[in-house]
Amino acid sequence: TKARVKKLLRAIIGWQRLRETPFTFFTEASVDLAEDEELMTLMAAAGFNKVFLGLEPPSEASLKECGKTQNLRRSLQDSVHTIQGHGMAVMGGFIIGFDNDPPDIFQRQVDFVQKSGVVTAMIGLLTAIPGTRLYKRLEQEGRLLFKPSGNNTGVSGSLNFIPKMDRQTIVNGYQWVMSTIYSPEMFYRRILAFLRQYQPQVPGVREHNDVFTFLRSLWYLGLVDQKDGRGVYRLLLREAVSKYRQAAADVVTLAIYGYHFRRLFWSPQIPMKWEDWWVQQSKPQEG
Repeated sequence: TKARVKKLLRAIIGWQRLRETPFTFFTEASVDLAEDEELMTLMAAAGFNKVFLGLEPPSEASLKECGKTQNLRRSLQDSVHTIQGHGMAVMGGFIIGFDNDPPDIFQRQVDFVQKSGVVTAMIGLLTAIPGTRLYKRLEQEGRLLFKPSGNNTGVSGSLNFIPKMDRQTIVNGYQWVMSTIYSPEMFYRRILAFLRQYQPQVPGVREHNDVFTFLRSLWYLGLVDQKDGRGVYRLLLREAVSKYRQAAADVVTLAIYGYHFRRLFWSPQIPMKWEDWWVQQSKPQEG
């Protein structure tokens, strides 16, 4: 119960303060965390600085389809900002491929991630897992295609059913979303959107190699990295140091995360405008 959770958090706060906050924590929660002011305050004071939320698609019809009724009670963007304002970065889980996803779901997804400042956005393709209600429904409708691989970011092992939207449109749209949000410019913009809301409550753990990590990231991301990213990274650092100095260490950590995700998902060949990508994919393939 929440009462027991709050009692535990108070005990953690006391333990942490006696030891100068040696640990930080992250957890998973539902979006209605944003409705409990006391719980958020206690979590931040106890050292929780990250929380994972299953935000799913930014579409009311799709949220109803997947049973995420708690995500409909208030603005998802406001909820994310409220949690960020209590000193916790929001890591978001999103799914593309629901029957009720509208044609503009891809642009909606990018817009939501950028405006809400969800820096670490874990977006996957819908997968029907054996034993779930979704799996049973699709089985009854004769729409299942193959067993899932467990990796919902890989096209070959996810979207293991016949979708309502054209399958190739979903695949192309998903690739565009991932490449766009993890492009250097969009990723660093998203960090700034996050910083505008973020109010760190307790100092993070400071390791002896923090300065070395900062200098190494400055050298690589600011001087050696791909041309598309290094200039934007320097601008990000400049603004972070001048306006958000308390969160400077978080900025470096997030930028390193971004480098990792960029290597996985970003393709410079994919245009950042959905219309341009759609036209490019609609052209007949040569040969």
